[in-house]
Amino acid sequence: MTLTRADFHEQNQASAQAEAQRLFEQKAVLQGAWLGWVASQIYTLRPAEYASMVRRALARLQEPPEN
Repeated sequence: MTLTRADFHEQNQASAQAEAQRLFEQKAVLQGAWLGWVASQIYTLRPAEYASMVRRALARLQEPPEN
């Protein structure tokens, strides 16, 4: 049985958000080296659809809060 895109997203959403949070928390630690490090971390994630989910979650974490 193959997963639909929606099923895959639903099953992996929490994990992707947790991974994005873990990566984001290293930003203060690594500072200027963070961008290269985080790119290398995302590059290793599989499958590519999961990596994209993490990338989108990470982008949301980096958005300035709306006032």
